[in-house]
Amino acid sequence: MRLLTAALALSRNNLPKPTNVLVSSCRTCSSGIAPNERIRNIGISAHIDSGKTTLTERVLYYTGRIAEMHEVRGKDGVGAVMDSMELERQRGITIQSAATYTMWKQHNINIIDTPGHVDFTIEVERSLRVLDGAVLVLCAVGGVQCQTMTVNRQMKRYGVPHLTFINKLDRMGANPARALQQLRTKLNHNTAFVNIPIGLEGSLRGIIDLIEERSIYFEGPCGQNIHFDEIPAEMRTEAAELRQELVECVANADETLGEIFLEERVPTVDDLKAAIRRTTIQRSFSPVLVGSALKNKGVQPLLDAVLDYLPNPSEVNNYAILNDEESNNSNKILMDSTRDASKPYVGLAFKLEAGRFGQLTYVRVYQGCLKKGEYIYNTRTGKRVRVQRLVRLHADQMEDVEEVYAGDICALFGIDCASGDTFTARTSANLSMESIHVPDPVISMAIKPANKNDTDKFSKGISRFTREDPTFRVHFDTESKETIISGMGELHLEIYSQRMEREYNCPCLMGKPKVAFRETVTNPVQFDFTHKKQSGGSGQYGKVVGVLEPLDPENSTKVEFEDQTIGTNVPKQFVPAVEKGFRDACEKGPLTGHKISGIRFVLEDGAHHMVDSNEISFIRAGEGAMKQAMENANAIILEPIMSVEIVAPNEFQGAVIAGVNRRHGVITGQDGAEGYFTLYADIPLNDMFGYSTELRSCTEGKGEYTMEYSRYQPCLPSVQEELINKYLEATGQLPAKKGKWKN
Repeated sequence: MRLLTAALALSRNNLPKPTNVLVSSCRTCSSGIAPNERIRNIGISAHIDSGKTTLTERVLYYTGRIAEMHEVRGKDGVGAVMDSMELERQRGITIQSAATYTMWKQHNINIIDTPGHVDFTIEVERSLRVLDGAVLVLCAVGGVQCQTMTVNRQMKRYGVPHLTFINKLDRMGANPARALQQLRTKLNHNTAFVNIPIGLEGSLRGIIDLIEERSIYFEGPCGQNIHFDEIPAEMRTEAAELRQELVECVANADETLGEIFLEERVPTVDDLKAAIRRTTIQRSFSPVLVGSALKNKGVQPLLDAVLDYLPNPSEVNNYAILNDEESNNSNKILMDSTRDASKPYVGLAFKLEAGRFGQLTYVRVYQGCLKKGEYIYNTRTGKRVRVQRLVRLHADQMEDVEEVYAGDICALFGIDCASGDTFTARTSANLSMESIHVPDPVISMAIKPANKNDTDKFSKGISRFTREDPTFRVHFDTESKETIISGMGELHLEIYSQRMEREYNCPCLMGKPKVAFRETVTNPVQFDFTHKKQSGGSGQYGKVVGVLEPLDPENSTKVEFEDQTIGTNVPKQFVPAVEKGFRDACEKGPLTGHKISGIRFVLEDGAHHMVDSNEISFIRAGEGAMKQAMENANAIILEPIMSVEIVAPNEFQGAVIAGVNRRHGVITGQDGAEGYFTLYADIPLNDMFGYSTELRSCTEGKGEYTMEYSRYQPCLPSVQEELINKYLEATGQLPAKKGKWKN
């Protein structure tokens, strides 16, 4: 007993002090202590391979969040922290946006690293919706590329202020001045350098800070030691000119600095910084920083710029829409971003992910405070849910927290909801944050599990992916009995197919979706068919006479039945049976086994037997008459024609029109505006497969297209012959051609 008390006394005296210090130093970042001024929510977005993930890796290393750096496709096989999915490490691309947080100079920075491929646009869209600021990364060689324009459009849509970081100055052919010029011409940004490089490509030594007028060198094995110096003599005139240009650009957008500039006074460093901050937050100016993340140069000044120029949560106005049920109008309500529990909680679920412990829901808190164990309401479904676990994220590692405040980004566990749902603390609050803009899918493919026994896993995976990703759509085509998946590009669908295999152990087969062809006749044809069957006892007897005729081209998908019989040769109670037999026979055509449509069956006469005629005999008679008529008629195949609308820059007009002609399209119209042209064309659906990839490659990724079903029309003779041969080969009526891979 004495021993125990002594031990307790000892521990009381010694233990708490160090632990307290530790806890408080760790917790300041994630508890409510940090005021709004000390918080930044930023996203890093750019074109494919501009170095976003590498930049995030450096930021985490310099802020002390990770102990060592790894390259995205490094030789050590570890991969960057933010690319936590095995598939991402293997391919060296980012697929899902990953969230993390870190501390820099007593400021808490929440970072979301986003993908660059156009196939994963929705990830960027979701991230920008909930962020207060962003870093737009450009490659010094590529400059403004197609995905940069898409990201720029998204930033504009959500009004997100941003800095621009020109990365990869160590690459051959790096030209930051050209990238800046493209920012001005292609994206119409008011922009200027805030720092410039000393040397380029292999001789990149450091950078010059134009605001503070000094040079910065990054020393040590990982560039963590920063050393300030004078501006090198040979670069003084260039630095002075560029600083003057910076002041002019900011003065054009900011009144306070404009007055100083007009009075011909020299603005102080603080004046200039304050003016850049004001104009950046208003989106009337975007500061440009330079560096090379891979060579560890220029990352720390970028972090300082994030603190200096990007807004904190209280400087951005976030509105919720109040849906009034009595009156149909919706009012906007400004969210209060003070970090305390005085106002009711409002948050937006902007991303779902199925983790190891069930569904993980990423939430951005817009107002109030959320504590572990509280109940919150989903405004879309009206359901009440309990917050069982509240975590902060660092890629795929989690850290439990007790409470989060307005401006924080956190994640909840085990909450059933959809992407874009709003959570509030009160039931009565009929609020919704504006939903996220979801683009339409552009490509469809047929998918099925390779093993019949995996259907269970297959449906589980598909339902999870559709919940996670709004641009991934699935429907079951009843006609071709196929599961059709649609998405933003071939890479998008391929990644999901691979994830099915990785995460659900369910290998899938993907292929071109079957096109719903139709068969029809071109000329009226007579039929006269008798169905007789005698086999002891009462037999079957039914006779039908009439004509099968084609409908107008507008009604090419309809099937009509007309009864023109007079008298009782075909008793009236058996006419529906004839119609049923006819409609059953229309399900499978003689040429390719597709449905028959665009025809009218006219019943003119027939015969019956007092004893042997019954319903089944007239059903068989209707079917037989249909088959007989189709054999004698001139049958053709109809294919679906899509009306396609293509938008692309004017310089690619020739390439786009050539592509449409190659796919047997008929151009119906064209108009243009602001350097872009719109082409309207009718193209057969069978020729549209893989068009999105071709359009992107021939327009440098700037072209977009939408298509919708227009009508059916007869297909080309060559296509018809090919389809008939394929069908005959598939049914074994024709020997398969040797050396040709069977579809």
